Amino acid sequence: MPGTIVESIYGKLRGQQQGNVIVWKGIPYAKPPTGNRRFRAPQPPEPWSEVREALLFGPSAIQASNGIMEFLENRADNTSEDCLYLNVWSPAADNHRRPVMVWIHGGAFTTGAGSSKTYDGSSFATEGDVVVVTFNYRLGALGFLHLGGIGGADFSGSCNCGILDQLAALQWVQDNIEKFGGDPDRVTVFGESAGAMSIGVLMAIPKAKGLFQQAILQSGAAANVLSSSIAEKVSSRLLAALNIGHGEVDKIREIPAQQLVDTAALLPAMSLVPVIEGDLLPVHPEQALAKGIAKDMPVLIGTNKDEYRLFSFFDPRWKQGDQEEIISIFEHTFGLNWLGISQYLLNGEELNQNIYDKLMTMSLFTFPALELAELQAKQGAPVWMYRFDWETPVFGGELKACHSLELPFVWNTLSKEGTERLTGNSEERHKLAEEIHHSWIRFARSGNPNAPKLPEWRAYNLEHRPVMIFNRENVLVHDPNSEERKKWKNLMVHLEKSR
Repeated sequence: MPGTIVESIYGKLRGQQQGNVIVWKGIPYAKPPTGNRRFRAPQPPEPWSEVREALLFGPSAIQASNGIMEFLENRADNTSEDCLYLNVWSPAADNHRRPVMVWIHGGAFTTGAGSSKTYDGSSFATEGDVVVVTFNYRLGALGFLHLGGIGGADFSGSCNCGILDQLAALQWVQDNIEKFGGDPDRVTVFGESAGAMSIGVLMAIPKAKGLFQQAILQSGAAANVLSSSIAEKVSSRLLAALNIGHGEVDKIREIPAQQLVDTAALLPAMSLVPVIEGDLLPVHPEQALAKGIAKDMPVLIGTNKDEYRLFSFFDPRWKQGDQEEIISIFEHTFGLNWLGISQYLLNGEELNQNIYDKLMTMSLFTFPALELAELQAKQGAPVWMYRFDWETPVFGGELKACHSLELPFVWNTLSKEGTERLTGNSEERHKLAEEIHHSWIRFARSGNPNAPKLPEWRAYNLEHRPVMIFNRENVLVHDPNSEERKKWKNLMVHLEKSR
């Protein structure tokens, strides 16, 4: 069909007209990271001479199955080590130079895919006249295993292959998006969970300068990285499980990818994440932000009120209610910090799931988001904060405003099959989705999320700390996490002093 063929710098691509939107799927943005290219930085794809059909999503990154991701309708059915593909939604392949929104999917750096039906860019393209890009990147051991210290120069940078993939995808956008009707000088990266944590890293990477101008971080910030020494301990543990000695690291390139993924799945959660190492990420992201590396970048950042409930709800240990086991959960999770946390934050009340959820939500999501907002606000950067408080009615309301619940609202994909398993099917959902969706569009277009149907949304500042609360009625509240924020900040100081 005329208008669906675009000439990228690597060759022609044929997309598909879907209503008022053209979609191109499964576009390679790098060579397959297989064989000798495993654990190496991505390389530009081979050009092609014929028109390439871009009608089907490329394979997702190879990954272990995950029940929670399946519940969220983020199944990765077609997986492969050959996964570096992206997708584009655009109103038209013309010269209108529309704002571009590039999505980085979540999944704890070990699961997920840019092809999830929740991440359908059609509504952004039609409602906002923007171009949307989603992509896959290497996950788990293949994306974040630190082998440089053990395997030498041949494995240098292996610990950040997933981040290097993200940079390669963003570079592809710079080189090609104008042909798809987008403006390479107006790129907003947005992502959720590990996707938002990736953005916190990208904001701090000197090499990422100029690849995007704005950022939206949903339930993730700039705190989730490992030091090189801790990452090396993780890799030593995995190599031992694979029966690979330190002098024979090369063997890891020959192990079947699925075996590598399945073995790595036995590691504790969040063991394979970006690593502070080398020229790519020389210092902790928060340290780079404190020095002003992203001081001119508009940022929209927020969390969900009950983030961790998604994970604890499906953990059978809480259903049994055995106090001894509950205490052991707290002790195992917080380790050496548990004594300080229990003495400082708790008033001797009996430990339960609600307390655990609050502590985990604060430590993993709310506090890091507040830290990033503070760091940016201190630089005079434009920052807007939100909190998603709408509670889903499913499972008798037990999931509350859990992690990932905002996704179909942001994308305006509530009508996608299976979404009601997470959100229920009440009519009120659509009003909230329209309000959030249009706020994200406004931010992509102008760097400011204020939209007609919202109360005035003032930029975040350290005096009043305004936060937009998204719920059945949206309200701007000053410092809604005041008590937890102060307690947690004091606790962090206390723990640092005790080390």
